[in-house]
Amino acid sequence: MNPDQLVFFQGIGATGAWVGGLLFLRFWRDSRDPLFALFGAAFWLLSLSWVLLALTSPMEEARPYIYAIRLVAFILIIAAMIVKNRGTAS
Repeated sequence: MNPDQLVFFQGIGATGAWVGGLLFLRFWRDSRDPLFALFGAAFWLLSLSWVLLALTSPMEEARPYIYAIRLVAFILIIAAMIVKNRGTAS
């Protein structure tokens, strides 16, 4: 794949993740459910990772700091699901 095409697709992914984060922020504002806030933050982190990849070296994904950002995003998603599914004793 051409590096210019890869940067283009990373930009599309970053834009989609940023818009997804904005939608989750809107849902959080309406409901105050922490699931939406954590999902929004995770999507913004994923967007940041794609932007950094496009700006540094689009053909080389083996950058530890970019994977660290993605790891934090996925940990936030897991934490959101755990918080949401935490059962309350009845």
